Amino acid sequence: MLAPFTKMHGLGNDFVVFNALDQALQLEPDQVRRIADRRYGVGCDQVLLIRPPHHAEADFCYVVFNADGSQAEHCGNGIRCVAVYLRDQGFTANTRLTAETDGGLVQLHFEGDRVRVNMGVPTFDPARIPLAGVQQQALYRLRLETGVEVELALLALGNPHAVMLVDDVEQAPVAEYGAQLQRHACFPNSVNVGFMQTLDKTHIGLRVFERGVGETPACGSGACAAVVAGITMGRLAHSVEARLRGGSLSIAWAGAGEPVWKTGPAVMVYEGKINL
Repeated sequence: MLAPFTKMHGLGNDFVVFNALDQALQLEPDQVRRIADRRYGVGCDQVLLIRPPHHAEADFCYVVFNADGSQAEHCGNGIRCVAVYLRDQGFTANTRLTAETDGGLVQLHFEGDRVRVNMGVPTFDPARIPLAGVQQQALYRLRLETGVEVELALLALGNPHAVMLVDDVEQAPVAEYGAQLQRHACFPNSVNVGFMQTLDKTHIGLRVFERGVGETPACGSGACAAVVAGITMGRLAHSVEARLRGGSLSIAWAGAGEPVWKTGPAVMVYEGKINL
């Protein structure tokens, strides 16, 4: 089957987008891995499949596949790309959209060449992250395979997230600690690991080691999780610029019980076809 696709990115976090709104299209893990392969496929961090929604309030549904073929609940950069795809391909003229995701309904607003996304209300409940074998704490201390103990904020925002404070984000052991934490028995569904440096009350530096992908130039839900963690610790204001290797995102969170809002760009790179 020869399937059309669109290559897109949000701050360098790149995606292959497939439209299954008006055609039947299913993707198996081995197909996803081949599509995502940067030498033998198209190459991407995640594959996004847009489908008709089941929920009456949603304009579309999208499914997120990581590069290793596993499925994620949500993708903060990917959902902006899907919104821009739908607008640019003529599927909508609305300035506001509602997406159906595995993590629930998500609202999106177009703001010029950027998209503002309601990322939902974060939860610190261990059962909902989910965590195994631990009680809820403000900060958790976990021992890595190498014997190193690390201190983390743990929360869920569509996806499970661990956030670690570091003195210098450029020198942080992102791949080493990230991989070990993703294998930790505490995380039955694995975890996205953020390494956050607080630059001042309204700016952070951030690198994220994502489930099923590794480090990416940007992670939207990871940026939101880091800001929530920083606000909860009393280190950040309620509106923050998150500086990632691929660029910056604007994050705002009013506090407990309120949704996190994220604003950033989405770019179409090229269109093509691939034999599935």
